[in-house]
Amino acid sequence: MLNIYHAPMTRSCRVIWVCEELGIPYEIEKIPFNADFRFSPEWLAKNPVGKVPVLEDGELMMFESGAMVQYILDRYGDGRLQPERGTPDHALYLQWSWFAESTFARPAGEIINHRRHFDPEIPKVVEEMKVRTGQCAEAVNDAVRDREYLLGEFTGADIMMAYSLMLCEAFAPWVDCPETDRYWQSLLARPAAQTAFQDFLKGG
Repeated sequence: MLNIYHAPMTRSCRVIWVCEELGIPYEIEKIPFNADFRFSPEWLAKNPVGKVPVLEDGELMMFESGAMVQYILDRYGDGRLQPERGTPDHALYLQWSWFAESTFARPAGEIINHRRHFDPEIPKVVEEMKVRTGQCAEAVNDAVRDREYLLGEFTGADIMMAYSLMLCEAFAPWVDCPETDRYWQSLLARPAAQTAFQDFLKGG
């Protein structure tokens, strides 16, 4: 039984989603997303930077969502939701998975962090981050122009990308990316997504 420490609209959504897609049993332990809890000695012993999520699988404990998704697919997926390793498609799967977190989610996350620490916000900083998220949304728009999902068939890369799109929609909405719009709605229509993103879909 996997144990997922979860707070609404955090990256734990990715872990819940992949478990739902694969039909893997899991338990959710909801935690408060406030500084007092996240920087308590108890939580820092699980996640040393005070972030969410944390995954426990027996004696294994992990604190990076993208690695959790890949671990679950490799250990429990039986080849589902990712192309065969060593193939060009698997290389693209890795590219989009890492792009989603390291390139796309970063500027949206910077907007969130900036607004936490600067009141009022510095408009030029926020605008620059919105430009960067817009460029990423355009890259996704081009990638899905002739296909439903990033690699044609649904994979874990789409789960990774969906969280970045959720951040973008909430904090730096894209414009003039109709294929990204269609792709995003296709992702949200999946039953597993509706379970993972239920707080977002209910308006927070």
